[in-house]
Parts: sequence; structure tokens; C-alpha cells
Amino acid sequence: MLTLQTKDLSPLQIQSYLNHAVAPRPICLASTIDKQGNVNLSPFSFFNLFSVNPPICVFSASRRVRDNTTKHTLENIKEVPECVINIVSYDMVQQVSLSSVEYPAGVNEFVKAGLTEQPSDLVKP
Repeated sequence: MLTLQTKDLSPLQIQSYLNHAVAPRPICLASTIDKQGNVNLSPFSFFNLFSVNPPICVFSASRRVRDNTTKHTLENIKEVPECVINIVSYDMVQQVSLSSVEYPAGVNEFVKAGLTEQPSDLVKP
């Protein structure tokens, strides 16, 4: 049996072990907007269903290991506390990959990925 001491591992190594422990993982595309109305779309593999009553789906906008910065998604949610969780299917894998590129703030990942943006019925993003 493999025993790991997280104190002996880098954050990247810990993430790799955890990713392989919980696999396959569902992936979502979280769409958000900033207070200027700029759209952001970003995939999250740290995503899952947590509760039915109340209904809760969550994703984790964890900090980047390399420089401890946050994604535009988290920055947007702090400005406009709403988001839409879009479910990823296998047919979208190429578009999801394109949406994961670290574009500058204000770049619309829907456009970059070739996905069609539609207005939400209940929230701003």
C-alpha cells in the first residue's frame, strides 16, 4: 500500500495524486461577468454535486500553484455574485480546451472557443 505524507510533497504532486484518486471527474464550464459586463468562461475539474435539498452544485476556483493568483472567474464572482454552471460533454472537449487558455481579463472565451453564448433566464452571466 502506498502511503503519502503531504508535508513531503509539492502542491503539484498533491494535486496529481488527488486528481487520480477521484477519476474520472466531471467538468463544468462556469460563466461569469464582471461589473463592466465582460463575459468570462472557464472550465473547472474541481466540480461536483453536493446536495439535493437544498440543490447545490459547486466548483472550486482554487489558486494557481505556480504563482498563487486567482482566475478571472473568482474575481468576477466577487464583483457580480452570480454564475452559470454549464455541463461539459465529450463532444465539447476541443472547445473546453480552448476556453481554458489564460486570456487577458475582458476576453470573451465563448468567442475564443467557438461556443454560442445565450442569455441566462435567471442571472446576469
